[in-house]
Amino acid sequence: MVYIATWQDFQEAAEALYEKSPTTTRYCVKWRQSADGAGKLVLKITDNTTCLKFKTHSSVYLNRFDALNLSLMQKMQNRRPTQASIAPSPAQAPTTLAQTPADAPAGQPSTPTPSGPAGGGVKKKKPKKKK
Repeated sequence: MVYIATWQDFQEAAEALYEKSPTTTRYCVKWRQSADGAGKLVLKITDNTTCLKFKTHSSVYLNRFDALNLSLMQKMQNRRPTQASIAPSPAQAPTTLAQTPADAPAGQPSTPTPSGPAGGGVKKKKPKKKK
């Protein structure tokens, strides 16, 4: 178990390891807080034959760590990344209720109404009466 020195090498090797054997690959994240207030992040990914580890004390890697987690979770769920920045073309634009009033049933309102308490808070309990 040798620590990989650069993040780019670790990320590429981790994704390749998962793609090679997705059923046996395990991913472990450890955070250790030291007495002086500094922490250490240790990432480990293994498939029982190959073990990859990365260790850092820097908070700079947290965004990269989130991106790696997102990438691995999408692969584990067999999903592709979504592209929210692409605007739909006019042909793909969703229709509004004003354009299609005939689609809504006559007895039901066109907009959903909330069915719970309006405040969204927790109902207060009444105190017990003293005898």
